[in-house]
Order: sequence, then C-alpha cells, then structure tokens
Amino acid sequence: MKSSKLQELIRQGESETVEFKLNFNNDVIVAISAFANTSGGTVFIGINDKGRICGTDLGIESLQAWLNEIKSKTEPSVIPNMEKNIIEGKTIVSIFVHEFPVKPVSVQGRYFKRITNSNHQLSASEVSDMFMQSMQLSWDSYPYPNASFDDIDFTKVKQFIQKVNQIGRFQLEKNVQKALIKLGLIKDLKPTNASMILFSKKNLRYNVHIGRFKTQDIIIADKMINGNLYDVLEESMQCIIGHLKFAFEITGKSTQRTEIPEYPLDAIRELMVNALVHRDYKSPIDIQIKIFDQSISFFNPSGLYGNLKIEDLATDTYRASTRNKLIAEAFYLTKDIEKYGSGFSRIRKAIAEYPTMRFEFKEIANGFLAEFQYEKQKINNSPALIDDPKDDPKDDPKDDPKDDPKDDPKENRLKNIIEYISKNKKITRKELAYFLKISEATIKRDIEELKNNNFILREGGRKDGVWIIINE
Repeated sequence: MKSSKLQELIRQGESETVEFKLNFNNDVIVAISAFANTSGGTVFIGINDKGRICGTDLGIESLQAWLNEIKSKTEPSVIPNMEKNIIEGKTIVSIFVHEFPVKPVSVQGRYFKRITNSNHQLSASEVSDMFMQSMQLSWDSYPYPNASFDDIDFTKVKQFIQKVNQIGRFQLEKNVQKALIKLGLIKDLKPTNASMILFSKKNLRYNVHIGRFKTQDIIIADKMINGNLYDVLEESMQCIIGHLKFAFEITGKSTQRTEIPEYPLDAIRELMVNALVHRDYKSPIDIQIKIFDQSISFFNPSGLYGNLKIEDLATDTYRASTRNKLIAEAFYLTKDIEKYGSGFSRIRKAIAEYPTMRFEFKEIANGFLAEFQYEKQKINNSPALIDDPKDDPKDDPKDDPKDDPKDDPKENRLKNIIEYISKNKKITRKELAYFLKISEATIKRDIEELKNNNFILREGGRKDGVWIIINE
C-alpha cells in the first residue's frame, strides 16, 4: 500500500473497514473475522485507538506466526494479506482481508460482524441468516418438519394459481402439485416452510396482534389473527380499516361524498405486506400493530436483513435483501408486491398527500418498528387542510368539473365493483368505497343491484364470508 494512502486511512480513524491495535492478539483475529463477515477491511498493528502511531516490534518469524495463528483460529480458514510499513520512523503492520465468499467465518466457535467501528457477536439466528444469504438460500425454502403434501389446503392453492395466471406475471399449471413444484414450494413431495406458511390447512400460530389504544395503558379493542398468509393479510387489513377514522368530502353539485381515510390505505397495506413477507418466522414474537388516536405503529419481529441499513431505507435506490425469498416471490406473482425494494418509496409517495403525516422507522430490540403520526387529520383532497385559514375558497376541489358524478356512470361503477371483487373475494364495502372514491351508501346500493340481477352473491357471514361472481 502506498504511503500516502496508508496515512490517509490512519488519519480518517477507525471505521467500518479500519481498526487500530497496538499489538497482535486475539482481538485482532476477531476484527479480521468481523471484516470477513461484512465488507472486508484492514487491521493496523502499532497504532492506538486514538490513531497515534506507536509502532510494533517484529521478529524474523513474527508475520508468519501471526498468519498461522489467524488460519488455525478461523473457520473457514482466513488467509489475509500482510504488509510491513515504516511511518514516522516506526514499524506498523497492515492486515487486510476481503469479504469472505462463504459466510459466516468463526473465531474459535464465535461469530462476529462489523457495525460502524466495532465488532459485534452474532446470535444463533443471525448466524443462520448469514449462512443462508451467503449460499443464496432462504429459511423458507427448507422442508417444514414432519409435514406432508396432505397438509396443504388445495383450495387456497387453486385460488392462488388463478390469481397469478390472471395477473400474468407468470403462468402456472392448474395442477396443484406441479404448480408448487415449479415455484420451489414443494421439494421431494414435502412442503417447504414457505408453502406451509402460505397454504397450510392447520394453524401454524404465526400471529398478527392488533390493538386499538386510547393510551398506552387503556386498550379499547384487541384481536389476534393467524392462519394462511393471504387470509391473514386480508383479515388484518379489514381489522385495521375498521378502527380508522374517515372524513367525508362532498364533491360536485350533488350529495355524493368521498371518504378520506385517516391514513393512506395503500401505505398501510404496504407496511402490512412488508411485515408478513420479511418477518423472521423463526422468532416466537408476534407482529404487533398498535392504533392510537393520531398514530399507528407496526412492529415486525425481525431486524433488517443482509447489509441493508436504516439510512438506506430513506433513499429510493437501496437494494432489496430478502429474508424469505419464496414468500416474497409468491406475493410478487399475486401483485401484492410491485417490485423488490420499492415499498418504502411508495409509502413516501402515498403520505405526501397527507400534509401533516410523518413516517418514521427504526431498529429496536428483537425487531423493526415503523410508525405513521399526524397532527391534523386530512379531511379533504386539496393539498391543505380544510380548516387551515390560509385555504383559498376558489381552490375548493368541489368546484373541479372533473369531479362531476355524471363523468362516472353507474355502469362503469358496477363493472369496477365486479373487477375489485374478482381480485379480492373478501373485500369490504368500506374498501370498495375507498378504491372507487364513492360513498359506502352508494356502494351498498350498487351491490344490492348486482345481487338482485344475479351478477354476484355473498357466501358466509359478514365477518368470514366471501363474494362469488356469478356473471361478469
């Protein structure tokens, strides 16, 4: 290494890729293994932790002895590059290691990774995740213990196949077994973890716990949701929407009104999907959703995966790193995920239309927390709040001719209702009203008309029922 580059690295101090040590010892080997498990890096021997060059004494065989000790104490064996340098008349040694291709590297049975300027020991779960990521595997691709093909709910799989083929991102065989094999969800006629989580007949108890709170100590409502992952998504969304406040805006010159949800429902659904797809299913902790008067939070029992960092999520260019590849692929094929690594960008775009809305996220103990908060609820579709004294009446969206209900004839509404029902058999009237931007009362009348004319029917109760399309 050139002297000028070496001095620049020393001047910058310890970092994610640089560490200083006065002497060679076991901590040096720990640092080397941590660099190998992260992005590579250099340990400088003969420099104290303040960056002061003190020098080190070297014997004739010192470097070879150090190399042998590093090789013998690491598994797989790490062979770093070593170089002796003279700076300010003092001897220092640089020990450089690349990121190791097969991770994790251990030091006498312990595993470390580099975070900022220190070395952190990995938990058993982190060791497992790092190994699978290194081998381009994921936990959900392994066989589910003691499960057989008979444990799969064929009806749910057929609904999944139909939806995938309708969307057109991929074409699947109508045969359940062939389709699951093609997607890697069945291996040697045994269900993978992913296929059981997605389509199991039995309840695997991967819970979503939703609570409506008045204060941290006062719980108004509480619900535990579990089952097949797609059902969990829809039931969780219905539960959340049921606890949200809606504002009503009169549009056009009629009494037609538009419902404005407390939070953008697309953003809520994005966080819900994110929690289900990226959850650490090896953790016994539930996904927890807390709804307060002016905030809603999503706790996911998993930290960020791979080399993804919190600051990366604030950009629109971060690379996705997926813990559960098969589950993510299934949700992509059903268009519940648009494309990998774009979810947080879409959330930011959705809340941009909510003037006082804040979106915050962070890693906390045992998981990841994302939260929406606002100061004033959005009550109209203009950029400013309706009760803001700066509002200009001439900018009232009610006067926009594009909102005239005659531009949205009933026939188009009825077709749109059928289209939404075809995509989501458990969709609620409130959700239909939101997506079609019309009142629940209008939706109710339209649905009754469709039922009376034998276009659709409802099977099951209000809570657990589904829509059936008779005639499109």
